[in-house]
Amino acid sequence: MLNITDNKISQYIDLKKYKSTQIFADNPHYNVIKKIVWGIVIVIILFLFLPWTQNISGNGFVTTLRPNQRPQTIHTVIAGRIEKWYVQEGDFVKKGDTILFISEIKEDYLDPDLVENTGNQVKAKENAVDSYEEKVKALNLQMNAIENEKGLKLKQAQNKLKQSYLKVKSDSMDLQAVITQLKIAETQYNRAVSLNKEGLKPMTYVEEKKVKLQDMEAKIITQENKYLASQNEVLNATMEINRIMAEYTEKRAKASSDKQTALSAQFDTEAQVNKLRNQYTNYKIRNGLYYITAPQDGYVNRALQSGIGETIKDGTPIVSIMPSNFEIAVETYVDPLNFPLINKGEKVRVWFDGWPTIVFSGWPGVSYGTFGGVIVAKENFISENGKYRVLIAPDPNEKPWPKELSIGAGTQTLALLEDVPIWFEIWRTLNGFPPNFYQPNAAKGKTDKK
Repeated sequence: MLNITDNKISQYIDLKKYKSTQIFADNPHYNVIKKIVWGIVIVIILFLFLPWTQNISGNGFVTTLRPNQRPQTIHTVIAGRIEKWYVQEGDFVKKGDTILFISEIKEDYLDPDLVENTGNQVKAKENAVDSYEEKVKALNLQMNAIENEKGLKLKQAQNKLKQSYLKVKSDSMDLQAVITQLKIAETQYNRAVSLNKEGLKPMTYVEEKKVKLQDMEAKIITQENKYLASQNEVLNATMEINRIMAEYTEKRAKASSDKQTALSAQFDTEAQVNKLRNQYTNYKIRNGLYYITAPQDGYVNRALQSGIGETIKDGTPIVSIMPSNFEIAVETYVDPLNFPLINKGEKVRVWFDGWPTIVFSGWPGVSYGTFGGVIVAKENFISENGKYRVLIAPDPNEKPWPKELSIGAGTQTLALLEDVPIWFEIWRTLNGFPPNFYQPNAAKGKTDKK
């Protein structure tokens, strides 16, 4: 009807017989409308070739960049009874300020002098250890004295044994001399008897030789007795050495046994000292846990316990604190389909609940009220809401985020990907395809190096 194609209807139908065609043919504005329609079509076609930035949207909330800057709950380490509150909700506290005082409820720690009494027990046991150490030293001295005395006694007995050996040798030589004299006396007596028979010597001479022979026989018996006596002295000296060895071995064994007993008692007492020291330190630390203090500077958000005299268990939350100094960040969540497209260091546009914004997702440059961010971390485990968690920090190259933002405020994010024509984005959306696989320049450089 508008004759915008080469296939003219007028070739097949006579349009002059229709009243509507006659009206348009006579109307001078028909050509203007035709030009307007053509202009709109051309503008739409050109519009389809405009660049469009693919993006991944997400919803989240304001958080902090560091874990130690996030709101935290203070718990009591020990069980007790609430005695006094030092703060109220909304108060600012510095690190180390007292928040709450609790008293003891366990019967093992009710003694007010428990730490002092345990300290006295530690000192008493330490003195016992010192006493055992002195006893061990005394026994070492005693063992040294026994060894010295044993050495002297053995030396004395060995000298006596040596003297006995020399006496045996002397008596043996004397015995041999007497035996020789006896043989001489026997020879002289026999010669005197022979000479007497021949009449050369008188009987008196024979009798003298006989007396001398008898004297020598008596003397040899005496000398044999002395020789046997000296041999007995050698045996006695040897037995004395063995007795001394046995006696002092027994003394040393007894002293060594006493020493080992003292050492065993010393080590056992040292173990008890260490145990008491451990208890003393635990009691001392426990006394400091009655005062619950602030771990860092911040504001008391909410008191989770209330009242005076209320009994609480160990590990019970007391108050929640919001740190006063923190670096703001955004925690957002993306669908699993888009998670492979998220890369650390990628640019993100963020806008916050309560701040006026005009957002054009495909043209971030013309959006109003959005702030720049950079992805600093992404979690590789899916969250309870079925999405993946991504942490975004402020982009240092863009305007700073508002200082008035509060932790927990809602946010919306757009992770910026590749620039594509609008017709391609419409075609992708109608077919349900994901955005093009995209990596930032830093990630591409690492891949090329590999």
